[in-house]
Amino acid sequence: MSPSDLPGPYHGIHPAPPQAGWEKVAWQECFSRATRIRVHEHTCECKKIVYELCQAGGLIFVRRLYRASDGTAVLETEWLRPALARQLWMRILLGQMR
Repeated sequence: MSPSDLPGPYHGIHPAPPQAGWEKVAWQECFSRATRIRVHEHTCECKKIVYELCQAGGLIFVRRLYRASDGTAVLETEWLRPALARQLWMRILLGQMR
């Protein structure tokens, strides 16, 4: 399936709504641990909360941006080995974690 096969304009991935029994992610304040951070994937910009799957220094983490009228609050998960971080990312997208 290509984006042209989708009904209407495609504008990004939307995480599923929280599912029954969803778990809370341990979000923490962002610290400047690396000079360069690469965003591999992100959710759609049309929502108030945007998630980004980021990598720096061989570790991966999820960044959460909450856009409010008074500014954007940015939190992130702990920095994890790639396999664990990708599991976390998938669980956020599936609505199993928030």
